[in-house]
Amino acid sequence: MRRTRSRVVQAISATLAVGLITAGCASERDGEAGGGDTFIFGAAADPGSLDPALASDGETFRVTRQAFEALIEHEPGGTELVGGLAESWESSEDGTQWTFHLRDGVTFHDGEKLTAEAVCANYDHWFNWKGTYQQKAVSYYWQTIFGGFAENESENTAEPNYKGCTAKDELTPVIEVHEASANLPGGFSLQALAIHSPKSLEAYQKEEATGEGDAINYPKYSQEAGTVAGTGPFEITEWDKGNDEVTLKRFDDYWGEKAGVETLVFRTISEENARRQALEGGDIHGYDLVAPSDVKTLEDKNFQVPVRGVFNIFYLGFSQEANAALEKKEVRQALTHAIDRQNIVDTQLPEGGVAATQFMPDTVDGYSKDVATYAYDTDKATSLLADAGEENLAVDFCYPTEVTRPYMPAPADMFELMKADLERAGVTVTPKPMKWAPDYLDATESGSCDLHLLGWTGDFNDGYNFIGTWFSGYDEQWGFRNDEIFDAMKAAESEPDVAQRTALYQKANELIMDYVPGVPISSSPPSIAFSADVNPPEVSPLTQENFAEVTFK
Repeated sequence: MRRTRSRVVQAISATLAVGLITAGCASERDGEAGGGDTFIFGAAADPGSLDPALASDGETFRVTRQAFEALIEHEPGGTELVGGLAESWESSEDGTQWTFHLRDGVTFHDGEKLTAEAVCANYDHWFNWKGTYQQKAVSYYWQTIFGGFAENESENTAEPNYKGCTAKDELTPVIEVHEASANLPGGFSLQALAIHSPKSLEAYQKEEATGEGDAINYPKYSQEAGTVAGTGPFEITEWDKGNDEVTLKRFDDYWGEKAGVETLVFRTISEENARRQALEGGDIHGYDLVAPSDVKTLEDKNFQVPVRGVFNIFYLGFSQEANAALEKKEVRQALTHAIDRQNIVDTQLPEGGVAATQFMPDTVDGYSKDVATYAYDTDKATSLLADAGEENLAVDFCYPTEVTRPYMPAPADMFELMKADLERAGVTVTPKPMKWAPDYLDATESGSCDLHLLGWTGDFNDGYNFIGTWFSGYDEQWGFRNDEIFDAMKAAESEPDVAQRTALYQKANELIMDYVPGVPISSSPPSIAFSADVNPPEVSPLTQENFAEVTFK
């Protein structure tokens, strides 16, 4: 994130290794995969919502990104910020006022026109959320980027940084914040802050989310097609939950280049081997998160297997409010020493995976070489638990089912390795498997699990997008308060000078790893696979593929 467009996020270098293929013929795949009119992609999990503002997971965003667009986007295949619905933008010197120059002639799927007032209606809609919408599990990204709401209902909710939005003229919205933030302008590129039509917003406001913790009921409009309306190259036309499929149709009034296929289908196939078999059998045209052991096999069979750049982190999280023993630093240190991270890298990740020392990969500015490290040492882990009076420590360990993630290709296998490591140190582990969306995501975001597995693929290239995501203030997922860490993150967030901000991130990383709120496990370069008969989209280190780029050969 940078102060003005001329100092926008620096792109990370990402070499995309693409397997050379022998071109197949679309007519050879006329079965369920649909010839050249329908492209079917095997997803690892169902989306949690058709409204991206209510989501925080990549499987949801993979679907909604094809239908919704944000003010700013990322260049294809990279991390450089470029124009989205706004052709250009600039900020005031103090970073508190952001002016966007919208594209003219952009139409929503329901026929309404994109205007500055429509943009402001979206931001004001999120700012005025109440009730269940204020829970972090529901409004995660709004709270991460802009803090709280017009009327906060919990003392744990941050004060709002969003000040307001005005339409300077028909195509010039101006968004104001109270203080400069390292989250901007990168935050304006988030799929969770993509723009919806004013008509759909009016419909959203008639429905409520209910529940709390791991029992949240999402509003009906977000669970079936027909109400949500964006500006993207596809529009969502059906969510067949019985057959685990979301169907999108090409939007012929799209402002940019039209999609290369008429129909796009995301079919949930939760098990990785089943996704590979579906690709090999011609039932789908692509799937993500290829198992490392399958890459060469697929390439030898003329499938395309491009590899993304490393831009993620996988971690074992601790919830101190769920288990009081985790409030003891010696216990957190013990659990960290107990985990054999290198074994996980060697047995579970593709070539290029690395054991992590902190909560960001070394491709992000702010990575520090001076953090406290915790070598794999079962004896030391046992000794630390004894020192803390927790020789009989018992923990509930949550892990997700029916999903694979870029940072976590085999959740159950990775869980079993860590469970065995912890048991060797004398810890009693109770497994808590949960379906990824919404059960697992809601449970982890609300801090209901003693231990849990999660990770992060960066949204944009700034250190705050990693460590600021979790450690800028109290977060239910972690359940701790540490003013030294929070103050360090606040200083970094509001620092306009890039070099000074990077140094502040390095210091914050050192404080975090001394406190050890969880265990950063690894970073890895995820692979994605496509059949030989398609021209695939350019792959993104941010996992932000645009499937409108797909065509059949």
